[in-house]
Amino acid sequence: MTSRPDPYVVGGTTTTGRIYNYGSVLTKVFLVKADRPTPSYMRSPPETPYVYALENAMDEMAAALNMDPVEFRRVNDASTDAIDGKPYSSRSLMECYDQAAGEFGWSKRDPKIGAMRDGDWLIGVGCATAVYPTNVAPCAVRIKLTNEGQARVETASHEIGTGIRTVATQLTAEQLGLDPRAIEVEMGDTRLPPAPVAGGSNTTASVSSAIIKACGEIREKLARAVVTANDGPLAGRDPAAIRFTDRKLIAGDASLELKEAFNRLGVSVIEQYTEFRPDAASSDAVSKLYKGKTELVSGEKGDKMKYAFGAEFVEVRIHRLTREVRVPRIVGAFAGGRIMNTRTARSQLMGGMIWGISSALHEATEFDQRAARVVNRDLQDYLVPVNADIGEVKVILVSETDRDVNPAGVKGLGELGNVGTAAAIASAVYHATGKRIRRLPIRIDSLIS
Repeated sequence: MTSRPDPYVVGGTTTTGRIYNYGSVLTKVFLVKADRPTPSYMRSPPETPYVYALENAMDEMAAALNMDPVEFRRVNDASTDAIDGKPYSSRSLMECYDQAAGEFGWSKRDPKIGAMRDGDWLIGVGCATAVYPTNVAPCAVRIKLTNEGQARVETASHEIGTGIRTVATQLTAEQLGLDPRAIEVEMGDTRLPPAPVAGGSNTTASVSSAIIKACGEIREKLARAVVTANDGPLAGRDPAAIRFTDRKLIAGDASLELKEAFNRLGVSVIEQYTEFRPDAASSDAVSKLYKGKTELVSGEKGDKMKYAFGAEFVEVRIHRLTREVRVPRIVGAFAGGRIMNTRTARSQLMGGMIWGISSALHEATEFDQRAARVVNRDLQDYLVPVNADIGEVKVILVSETDRDVNPAGVKGLGELGNVGTAAAIASAVYHATGKRIRRLPIRIDSLIS
């Protein structure tokens, strides 16, 4: 739904047609113009409302077939895309379900509606799929490496709390064989090499891919200098076989100090400017980046489907008299390719699930029907959860290797965590009460007959 004058482009509508092995798929998007403001992105990602509808339907079909909702998804799991027939670069959806179900204790539930109780509280459990396309974008970096083993990484990417500074430090240290304490990262300045917007869960994939490329070019310069030298322990060696570890160049049982390698090159500092452009990006994608335009390459591009998956399980408690809803615990398992930093990854996914609880039980934009104005336009009137609303949140990182998504093998996590949460809560509400709730948020008035 959009405003009268604005043909709003709806994002996130293509993913639902690709999640399962449907056999045959037809998708349509209808735009309805009404007397209201043009909508925009409030939370991320835009896939959330469409996956909510689909996962509700999956739970309803499983119930109609008297099947375990997890097993229903297992028999409809897909190895290829239902629309284009392309294979997935990797797909660990059922591994996510199995690990999350085990941690949650799914097998111990009583599947009958309203059968689980604790005093005056009805207990319900539910699950849903989380999914998000793997996005990657052009990115430029500049890396300076000194003969003393000090490195500086420069990129205009910005740290919004996702941990990209930490990841950039770790990855550069890994790629150049240095102590992380020897790495300095500068970001968030438009005078630095351009980087994509921090959106679409692309930052880690894009910046890391650029760093890997730049570090590879630095290693190649140093390796060629030492193997083409007239003498030295690495002379005549295969440059591709040289490893960089602890400020040394190593091949077999021979090694050379980094400082000596710089001497062979005849410099004391290497400054490497590198531009990374994804394979499916346009030829002028980097020049667009210099003009402030990010060209995201989504998971549908290319000869394989590139998606991150997850499975979320929740327990809800609903008071039999007041219909108050509580979420005491939630477990999510996610497969997002290479996890660059487990601590920051868990933090992002935990935040996503908490935000998913918020969208399921608290948040709604209220309109003045006479003036078509938003009434609750600040945090005084717009409901979000507080600490007392959130119980135990567990995140499981499912091991996954995917060399097709991008050079870093990163699928992205920031937006994956909250895609399935609201649907899992709706499933749990049905299990507790027998009520199918199709409109969010699920509040007391939704549950009073």
